[in-house]
Amino acid sequence: MTKKRCSWVSDDEIYIKYHDEEWGVPTHDDHVVFEMLVLESFQAGLSWITILKKRENFRKAFDDFDYVKISQYGEDKINELQNNKGIIRHKLKINAAIKNAKVFMEIQNEFGSFDKYIWGFTDSKIIKAEFKTESELSKTISKDLKKRGMSFVGPTIIYSYLESIGIIDNHQEDCFKF
Repeated sequence: MTKKRCSWVSDDEIYIKYHDEEWGVPTHDDHVVFEMLVLESFQAGLSWITILKKRENFRKAFDDFDYVKISQYGEDKINELQNNKGIIRHKLKINAAIKNAKVFMEIQNEFGSFDKYIWGFTDSKIIKAEFKTESELSKTISKDLKKRGMSFVGPTIIYSYLESIGIIDNHQEDCFKF
């Protein structure tokens, strides 16, 4: 018997693994939280499956999402990334990843961790089943991140991001993860 999953999950093994093991699962590791922020920002305008299929290439290209290293990328590394056919070669998104790494660390310094910052918006509570593409919460966080200097963090991107790190759990009622 096959497990019933959310309707957006195709029969692609990458999608199934992501849905079953990551999506909607509360994450408190700043390294993973940063990885998802980068991936979600690169996803803007594309399908999530495209990003998932390139995830390992992103890991290699972006030094395993080491935000300290990424924050120090210069022109040579930016050029290398722009020529890397294994990732999304969008200059504005690449530059945003670098800038966002710097802001990420500033937030860590201010709050003790990015995890405390991001989960602080819900008092560490999980929001269940809204089924939206953006919300007042994602608008508030987006506005705050932009004010701090981040890019590619609009309300829709942030809503997806909150789902990816488990702050919003949107598994459908008939899904085995509900």
